[in-house]
Amino acid sequence: MKGTLLLSLSFGLLSLAGCEGVGVSYYASTPPPPLRVETFGPAPGADYVWINGYWGWNSGAYAWVPGRWDHRPRSRAVWVEPRWEKKGNRYHLRQGRWR
Repeated sequence: MKGTLLLSLSFGLLSLAGCEGVGVSYYASTPPPPLRVETFGPAPGADYVWINGYWGWNSGAYAWVPGRWDHRPRSRAVWVEPRWEKKGNRYHLRQGRWR
C-alpha cells in the first residue's frame, strides 16, 4: 500500500515538472524580436480558440513558440496573450492564461 502511494505521488510530481511556466519567471536583457505572422485554418471543433504564437525563452535565448488551437476550458473563458514587459533594464515574460 505504501509503495503504491509513494509511486503515485512520485509520478504526479514528475508530471508537474514538465508543465510549462509553473512558477517560473523569465528575464531577458534585450527586447524580443518582432512577432511572426502565422496562418491557420478552421477550428477543429466547437469552443476551440486560436492562440497566437509568441517569443518564449529557452536556454538563454528567445525561442519561437508556435500558435495552436486550444479548447476553451469554460464557455466564457477568454485567452490573455503572453507578453514581454519591460522592468527597469530587463524584460519579463508574463505567461498567457485563460481568464
